[in-house]
Amino acid sequence: MSALATWLEDRARIRRARGLVREDRVHPGGALDLASNDYLGLSRDDRVLAAAHGALDRFGAGARASRLVTGTTAVHRELEHELCALTGAESALVFSSGYAANTGLLAALGDPGTLLITDAHVHASVVDGARLSRSPVTVVAHQDVAAVRAALAGRTQPRAVVVVESVYSVLGDAAPLAELAAACREHDALLVVDEAHGLGVLGAGRGAVHAAGLAEDEHVVVTATLSKALGAQGGAVLGPEPLREHLLNTARSFVFDTGLAPAAAAAAAAACRILAAEPERPAAVHRSARTIAGTLGVPVSAGAVQSAPMPSAAAAAAAAQELRGRGVLVGCFRPPSVPDGVSRLRLTARAGLDPAALDAALAHVAEVLS
Repeated sequence: MSALATWLEDRARIRRARGLVREDRVHPGGALDLASNDYLGLSRDDRVLAAAHGALDRFGAGARASRLVTGTTAVHRELEHELCALTGAESALVFSSGYAANTGLLAALGDPGTLLITDAHVHASVVDGARLSRSPVTVVAHQDVAAVRAALAGRTQPRAVVVVESVYSVLGDAAPLAELAAACREHDALLVVDEAHGLGVLGAGRGAVHAAGLAEDEHVVVTATLSKALGAQGGAVLGPEPLREHLLNTARSFVFDTGLAPAAAAAAAAACRILAAEPERPAAVHRSARTIAGTLGVPVSAGAVQSAPMPSAAAAAAAAQELRGRGVLVGCFRPPSVPDGVSRLRLTARAGLDPAALDAALAHVAEVLS
């Protein structure tokens, strides 16, 4: 056996022993989906599908090149316009994924003269973007505004960027954006807010930054994914026009990546219009969230994802498997997605969930967790 094969087998053995084996399963039809991120039920909305089909017929299956070559189409421009109209941002730049948006932004902003301050619970894409940035990085305790202020006040670098999520999907808590923005203004720093779980859910769907009155704050920039509440695919950075111009020229995950598929861009643009016109969709998400949290006996999270703490990674995986067998799909958070000791089941509130079907599914959840 080669050295690589031996190493791979050793890694697999460790995963099996710790209950951390994952599978890319095809999920069964007919199951009630409490695991996906289609918060507003837009991925199958007829208007969203019609927009995707129209772009597919007009532009083809893919963008065919980087957006700096021939990969920018009319629907990319349309999507960026709709994102600005929805969130109140001055400009938007669309990437092929939310992951690419975060890594591209932080790598393009970072250098040895820029201190990056990140919350301990930020997404892996932020962690990877910080690693690529060439910046010194300070990780502060979760939701600790005082620690952010101390790091800003004590920095020796001329520039600083603070990175948080508007809603943290694991614990479900919302960031204190007004306090963080005030700290960044006081210390002339930039606040980057990942709205992956806030856009489409908070602030009548326009996001937590808009709800906090920070959409036009020069010290605040938003990143977002289009694959959750908007039901499509892709990511974006929302902020001032000079930042867009800088990213268009320097963000490696934009410059060297094929553009977002036109069908996905058109679908997300249509979803933005629907969301702006139908604020009852986010309201329905919060109603389902209260129902789920009540059954789990946990506080209602600020976003769509409600979670039940589990005693171990193995217990979380076993419970998710048992529920899958009963026709209920739930998420399973365990290392490396979360630190040891934070494993949990994740149940997603969605607009359009049938109340009777949801109650029946939650009865299974309660039985499995009892």
